[in-house]
Amino acid sequence: MELQIRELALPLVHEFTIARGSETTAHTAIFRLQYDGLEGLGETAPIARYGESVESVLAHFAARPLACGDPFALETMLAGIPPAARCGLDVALHDLIGKILGRPLWQLFGLDRTATPQTSFTIGIGTIEETLAKVEEIRDHPILKIKLGKGNEIETIAAIRARYTGAIRIDANEGWTAGEAVAVLRELARYDIEFCEQPIPAGFPEQLRSIRERVAIPIVSDEDAQTAADLPRLAGCVDGVNVKLVKCGGLRAALAMIHTARALGLRVMLGCMVESAILATAAAHISPLVDWADVDGPFLVADDPFEGLSYDRGKLVLPDSPGLGVREVAHA
Repeated sequence: MELQIRELALPLVHEFTIARGSETTAHTAIFRLQYDGLEGLGETAPIARYGESVESVLAHFAARPLACGDPFALETMLAGIPPAARCGLDVALHDLIGKILGRPLWQLFGLDRTATPQTSFTIGIGTIEETLAKVEEIRDHPILKIKLGKGNEIETIAAIRARYTGAIRIDANEGWTAGEAVAVLRELARYDIEFCEQPIPAGFPEQLRSIRERVAIPIVSDEDAQTAADLPRLAGCVDGVNVKLVKCGGLRAALAMIHTARALGLRVMLGCMVESAILATAAAHISPLVDWADVDGPFLVADDPFEGLSYDRGKLVLPDSPGLGVREVAHA
């Protein structure tokens, strides 16, 4: 078994801004796992918020060889690897296993490929004029997720709702204090907001509980919910949790989060980073298990070198070829 990893730069359709910063190009790491004449594709999109980067992923595998040469020995292969690095290897291994067995991942997981949810389309922070121009570009999409957390929240959502009738979700990315969150969310309740994601900095579940008890808009945790081990302390404090493959460490870790959340009575959102079709398609394969999807990374990318997952009026459409069902495409 041979592993190759390279950095992939993904230019974006628009500059993407959240409460923590902006980017015009996303950087991910592509994994190619060679075994018995087959290639497993994987990807990770490390999150600086958790102290990880493409460089840290490359450094990890440069210093540590693969634990064994058996792609089915997942526990052995993935043990002791940091989340972002583990995500890339986990996805490549699952793609490889699906190709060895000749089955798509959704089938290996025993899922109904027709039971996928609709995904939201994320719009980053901008001026009201910039935001409305982006809404106009994708106004037929059934669900929007609007990034907030740097002011003008009420005015922004009011302007969007004046011309958009679909579902609206909001995400503050830890941008408010608890008091600000209550004040803003009470004002926004009139605009039929489906839920608010991570209104305050992570680490204060009782403040999330207080916000949830004082506002009508459901609360979903993201930065507070990195792995399954984080979820028990969030029970009763939020309505749901956002599961991301790169945040928790791949498909196996994501499944653990989903099942833990269900046991705790929490709803589940499946999220993504700005990433190529490899990682987005991997997430989509487990989407029949969740309530909400935000698997829109490929929407935000100007030139994706991979194809897999597709969309039908926002509904996630899974490939039916073995493994991930992702293929590399040539661009002029």
